[in-house]
Amino acid sequence: MATWTWFHKLASPPHLYRIAGKMFPWFAIPAALLVAGGLYGGLVLAPPDYQQGDAFRIIYVHAPAAWLSLMCYTMMAVAAAVGLVWRIKLAHAFAAATAPIGASFALLCLVTGSLWGRPMWGTWWVWDARLTSQLIEFFLYLGYIALHSAFDDLQRADRASALLAIVGVVNVPIIHYSVYWWNTLHQGSTVLAADGPKMPASMLVPLLMSFAGFTLFYGALVCVRLRGEVLTRERNASWLQELGAH
Repeated sequence: MATWTWFHKLASPPHLYRIAGKMFPWFAIPAALLVAGGLYGGLVLAPPDYQQGDAFRIIYVHAPAAWLSLMCYTMMAVAAAVGLVWRIKLAHAFAAATAPIGASFALLCLVTGSLWGRPMWGTWWVWDARLTSQLIEFFLYLGYIALHSAFDDLQRADRASALLAIVGVVNVPIIHYSVYWWNTLHQGSTVLAADGPKMPASMLVPLLMSFAGFTLFYGALVCVRLRGEVLTRERNASWLQELGAH
């Protein structure tokens, strides 16, 4: 019962607005510390890779960006499904708040991957299974954002973009397993390998810190954007006018 009470409270705009505001520093402060520590450990303290040299260091931005691009899309699709099935408007607000963040991480993943590919593969881009499916994900993010902005009716915008998000989520496992299903230039998993991490602790620990920091950074960003979505959707609500009066 307590879980359902908490769940329904999150469907209350004023409650969610307050919770997002309170949660922001709890995400932002540790995110800043972890990202700073992870990048310093990876870019400065970690030794060069025996094959890639210092070029491997881009992994401390590229890998967390890739992870966040997949996580954001999954959460966006789940929120869109919740909004469609249970008709919870704030679930659509969460999906809309997540989309630009996920698109930014997807773009960062593609750019840093290209920067790494140039010295490693001798080219900025190849139509590799992992790269191509990642590019499709970026276009799905842009499609969601464009479709959501194409309607004057917010409810129609939420429903149409939610359907696209749900259909597009099939691309997430394709991205993840592409290196195993097809012959690809992209290297396999380094951290979540079946036989354990393939990195020494001096490289692995900063990478895990970057993963945690980037994930918390997403939490801070979504708090800010979600509050903005609530303000936009509830701009004529009495509770918001009362809040402004105080």
